[in-house]
Amino acid sequence: MMALLDLDTAVMVLLGITFLAAFVNGALGYGFSSLTVPVALIFYTNRILNPALVLIEVFINVYVLFINRESIPAVWKRIYPILIGLLPGIAVGSYLLASLHPGWIKFVTYAFLLPLILIQAAGIRRPIRSEHLIGVPFGTGLGFLYSVTTVSGPPLAVLFNNQGLVKREFRAGLGLIRVAESSLTAIVYYYLGLFTAESEGIFSTIVPSVLLGIPLGAYVIRRLDPETFRRICMSFDVWVVGFGLSRVLIDLKLIQSPWAYTLMAIAIVIDIYLLYIFFTTQRPAALETEAPPALSASSGNRPDRAGREQ
Repeated sequence: MMALLDLDTAVMVLLGITFLAAFVNGALGYGFSSLTVPVALIFYTNRILNPALVLIEVFINVYVLFINRESIPAVWKRIYPILIGLLPGIAVGSYLLASLHPGWIKFVTYAFLLPLILIQAAGIRRPIRSEHLIGVPFGTGLGFLYSVTTVSGPPLAVLFNNQGLVKREFRAGLGLIRVAESSLTAIVYYYLGLFTAESEGIFSTIVPSVLLGIPLGAYVIRRLDPETFRRICMSFDVWVVGFGLSRVLIDLKLIQSPWAYTLMAIAIVIDIYLLYIFFTTQRPAALETEAPPALSASSGNRPDRAGREQ
């Protein structure tokens, strides 16, 4: 009875988080795995979860790429070195996924995600001049990370924001890279025999959530401020990843409870501080930079106090 209850809880949580993640992906163009994985890993191992998510992401990423296809020529030359580097990273990562203890895979996933999300939340940017030099090694690391965790949105978002890609170029670049990594990873998983009945069951369970969440997110984001929405999603990620990291430290007997939850508490405190900075400094500053053109357009040919045309 308890096992059945746990199974029902896992399925309900999986349905809820995949719907939310699909909604966010429909709104922002990325975020499905980075939101789904931290929560789903509480109930499933990477070895069972990853193949199902990779199959879902093949279709999601093809959709994102299709709707942003007009911007592909503008970003192709900037990202092809990353595409070249993907394959060796995916091959090594997939092999380790099939070989290593699931608990250590979870630990690596959470430990890598948390600082990346916090860096993104802090808005740290240091533009890199020699993009082509870092492209191949970045792609190899990205392929490794994706094949082990199915997560690549945070590092890609950090890089693309850092390099100043505009909205449609940002989405087209994400679409190109993520179509390549998800398709290659699915092929390698197949040859390693990672597609099991359990993975297929997860895949069929979450398909309805994805089909409903993506178009709904794409519709709703037209009425919301994308930057504020993205920042709130990152906060959710920080809290969940902090909890997951604390739990896996206990499971691996690296830190005892309740001390392991200190990491979660630290992550939450940092995120609350970054949220405060965002809503009191960064967001108002962004709105001010957008305001002058609107003001000048609305003021038109109004005379100033001296009677001159503005």
